[in-house]
This record gives sequence, structure tokens and C-alpha cells, in this order.
Amino acid sequence: MAFSSHERGGSSESRASREPPLDPEEQARALCLRLLTGTPRTRRQLADAMRKQEIPDEVAEYVLERFQNVGLIDDQAFANAWVESRHRGRGLARRALARELRHRGVDAELVTEAVGLLDSEQEERTARELVRRRLPGTRGLDRDKRIRRLAGMLARKGYPEGLAVKVVRDALAAEGVAEEGEEESWLWDDE
Repeated sequence: MAFSSHERGGSSESRASREPPLDPEEQARALCLRLLTGTPRTRRQLADAMRKQEIPDEVAEYVLERFQNVGLIDDQAFANAWVESRHRGRGLARRALARELRHRGVDAELVTEAVGLLDSEQEERTARELVRRRLPGTRGLDRDKRIRRLAGMLARKGYPEGLAVKVVRDALAAEGVAEEGEEESWLWDDE
């Protein structure tokens, strides 16, 4: 004989839903801790998440301040780690890294400090390595198409026009492709 959940003394509601709801501060703390458990977050990302959960602004601000004071939120550390990781892993240049950090709500001064950790030489070495890895895949294409593809790849990763063209020309010259005297400024017309 089967009993319904109501007859067993339970209800169709789960136990969690029968417990009194958390007050807004407890909700805010729980949400922040849950989000910070998976991956580091910026202060703005946490504030946005609390806004979505309709946590009052003054409560959210209080919880964010407390988390920042105890070191659970550190936008500078987040930005520094982001720059190191994304430059090493994806080969992104300072411009692209700054854009990503601003998108995540990191303060402009902190962004400037973090991207300042990359120097010009390191950025150029990374650009050269990216071109070196992609160069073999462009063999068989005409010179202009190779330049467009390789420089375009660097542009999407945030490298400046001058550096991208220089690195691509150097790589093609090293490969034995004859330099032509024409200017490739048409590559960057849409920027």
C-alpha cells in the first residue's frame, strides 16, 4: 500500500523550504561564499550577483566591505592573477587584458597596475611565439593573405598594429619570404 507524502507526515515541500528564510545579510554572505568557492571574483561581480538576488544595496555593501576587510575580496590580487594567467595561457596583450578586467568591474587604477606587470619585451616575445606557432598553417597562401591572417590573430589578442606587423614581417623574412616594399596599413582600416 502506497502512502502519499502528506500521509507519511511529510509534505511535497522539501525540508529546506520549510525552514525560515535567511535574513538578507545571511543570504548575501552565503551567496558570496558560494561564488568565491568556485573561482575568484571581483567586488563588482559579487555586487551584481547580490543585486540579481534582490539583496538590499545597503546590506550588499556591508557584506562586501566585511569580505574585503578580511581579504576574501581583493580586486588587485584578482587583476594581477588574471593578467599573469591570461597572458601566459592565451597570449593576450595588455590592451585585451585591460578590456577584460574593466568588463569585470576592476577599477581603472588597479587595471593599470596589473597590466603594467607585463613589459614591452615580454609582450613582444609572446607575439613572436604566437606567430611562430601559427606560421606553418599559413604556408601555401599568398603573402598578403598570410600577413592579414597572422596580424589579424594578433590584433584580436590586443597587440598594437605596429608590433603585429613588425612581428609578422620578421617571421616571414626569417622563413625566407621576400619582403615587398608596400605598406600594410590597409590591414587596420577598421580600428
